[in-house]
Amino acid sequence: MRIAGYPIPVTCSYCSSDVIYTSNAVIYGKEYGNGRVYKCTGCDAYVGVHTGTDIPLGRLANKELRQLKKQCHTLFDPAWKGKKVRRRQAYSILAYKLSIPVNECHFGWFDKDLLLKANEILKQPNWYKGEIV
Repeated sequence: MRIAGYPIPVTCSYCSSDVIYTSNAVIYGKEYGNGRVYKCTGCDAYVGVHTGTDIPLGRLANKELRQLKKQCHTLFDPAWKGKKVRRRQAYSILAYKLSIPVNECHFGWFDKDLLLKANEILKQPNWYKGEIV
C-alpha cells in the first residue's frame, strides 16, 4: 500500500521554532505505537508518523487542532465502523461535500477552517447518504 506523504515539517507553523524528529515519549512519558513524532521545540505542536516510515500522519497540530481532529473522527468513524457505508465511500462523500479532491481528504491534513467545516457536515444526521456526482 502506498502512503500519501504530507511534507516533513521543519519549522513550526504556530511559533516558527525548529521541529525535531524524536521519540513520542517526550509527549506521553513513554513510547506508544511506533514511538516516533515530529515535535516543535518551542510549543506543544506535534504529529505522529506512519508506522515503519518517517512520513508524517499530517500537519503539525497544536492542542486546538488535535481536539478538532478527534471531534471529526468521533462523528465520522461510526458511519464506516458500523458498516453503514464503506470507509472509502465515506471519505469520497465527505470530500465531495467539502469540495476537495478525495486524495486530500485526511483529517490529519486539514487546517482549522476545514476541520470546522467537516465537523458541521458530520454533525448532520445521515451525512454519509449524500450523492457523489
